[in-house]
Amino acid sequence: MKTFLAALTLSALGLAGTAEAQDGPFKNEIKARQGIMAYRALQLGVLGGMAKGEVAYDAAAAQKAADNLMATVTLDASMLWPKGSDNSANPASTALAAMWEEGSGIGDKAKAMMDAATALQAAAGSDLDTMKTALGPVGEACGGCHKAFRVSN
Repeated sequence: MKTFLAALTLSALGLAGTAEAQDGPFKNEIKARQGIMAYRALQLGVLGGMAKGEVAYDAAAAQKAADNLMATVTLDASMLWPKGSDNSANPASTALAAMWEEGSGIGDKAKAMMDAATALQAAAGSDLDTMKTALGPVGEACGGCHKAFRVSN
């Protein structure tokens, strides 16, 4: 547990340092959306750990993580994604300008995430196999957006 908390603290400090390093426009919007993504990753880490067998399945913890994920998916975060907040003018942003192009399909990708998170929320507290089945589409939805609209590492 101490190792986990230390890693979480270091990650948070790393994100804070990234936000401070931003020298382009939309600094606050980028910082906020990166925070939401980090929080989503934390919830998915809980669920993924159970799915991989790294930690024992805990229905209450799985449900809490799925509920928290759903809370972030249902936020109206549109103000955090203004056109021009991509990485071409903002070194700390990993968003590609293609996201804002006509016909990008970003709305379809957001709907896929909403649908997948909704199904995961309904399944997470049931049992391990049901949760694992519902977790796959969430990963696909995350990847669908990140592969198309995020700078590759």
